[in-house]
Amino acid sequence: MLYSDKVLEHFANPHNVGEIENADGVGEVGNAKCGDIMKMYLKIQDGVIMDAKFKTFGCGAAIATSSMATDMIKGASIEDALKISNKAVVEALDGLPASKIHCSVLAEQAVKSALADYYRKNGVDPTPIVGEIGECDACHVH
Repeated sequence: MLYSDKVLEHFANPHNVGEIENADGVGEVGNAKCGDIMKMYLKIQDGVIMDAKFKTFGCGAAIATSSMATDMIKGASIEDALKISNKAVVEALDGLPASKIHCSVLAEQAVKSALADYYRKNGVDPTPIVGEIGECDACHVH
């Protein structure tokens, strides 16, 4: 299994690792069955993601996709962050092996889960905005 230089870089030196105290939105996706769990923390001000941090328990690709996803949403509007797809994360990392694509799906879901939490905390039903956040398909494969 070959990883791109970007994946290896984000795995060896992940960006935005940690927690944000009093985060405006916190999302956790994945489960112990598939072995990858991502928790994402967002600081949001005036509709813009000012900071994003993550804690990921999982493989190198899960850490790399979390790192890249937080890089991509920092400084972005909520609307733009919601448009970031797992494919965009994969492209930003110069590709992932097919068996690791589910990690990019988890990264996308972690962003959406944290934004859903932000909306709930502000009294807004997130489902029409964020959509349903289901379990990662790969979790059902094992």
